[in-house]
Amino acid sequence: MGVTSPCLRGYLDLMLNTITHGTATGKPPLLIAHGLYGSARNWGVIAKRLSDERQVVAVDMRNHGDSPRTDSHTYPELAKDLAEVIAAHGGQMDVIGHSMGGKAAMTLALNHPEAVRRLVVADIAPVAYGHTQIQYIHAMRTVDLDTVERRPEAAAQLAEAGVEPALQSFFTQSLDIPNKRWKLNLDTLADQMPNIMSFPETDAAWQGPALFLSGANSDYVLPEHRDRIRARFPAARFAKLPGAGHWLHAEKPREFEAAARVFLNA
Repeated sequence: MGVTSPCLRGYLDLMLNTITHGTATGKPPLLIAHGLYGSARNWGVIAKRLSDERQVVAVDMRNHGDSPRTDSHTYPELAKDLAEVIAAHGGQMDVIGHSMGGKAAMTLALNHPEAVRRLVVADIAPVAYGHTQIQYIHAMRTVDLDTVERRPEAAAQLAEAGVEPALQSFFTQSLDIPNKRWKLNLDTLADQMPNIMSFPETDAAWQGPALFLSGANSDYVLPEHRDRIRARFPAARFAKLPGAGHWLHAEKPREFEAAARVFLNA
């Protein structure tokens, strides 16, 4: 496990907090980068199952979980954070990234190509999106943490703020109840939402094998995005999980694991 420390600049003084599953094997280790408002713990089941063949390292991204907090939250910075973790694990890893973590993983491959062997991008494209996730920060800020003794109490307050049941449970995983705080840097994430919605302009291309795995019911990766994806990732392959939306790894964990395993072992 890593450590956390306050950090008020755009770079980190300390490495991201990590949760490691399994031990090193003959196969390349795997790095997992979660999406916005997530954490390494959200990926525990899939990470543990994939660790039967290789070591799996799930990270808390900056401004999430037990990783350092910063004033800045850009994809080049997130990619550099991931590159530092990879450097500490031998210099090259396979990488899975979902949503915000998928954009960070793509930026990692483009900016630090030697760090990535195979890349799985879960339900996101290298494009700017028009929809924001700021409403969930507003909802989390309505929770009276002084009155919360159990997660269901926070979930009930999120419900009153209009948050759907599945996301109530997801958000409350980031509650630090004893210390009456969110393990999310809501101030920075709100301020940096335009960066989170965007994707860095670049002419770089990564030639390695990449799987763009999407939920069949999601509208995050559209047919018109494929030319942009192939321009940056010429070896991209595409697959969809039937019956899954944007949170495909949570909605269809077995199917997600199977698809990732086949690709990583190809």
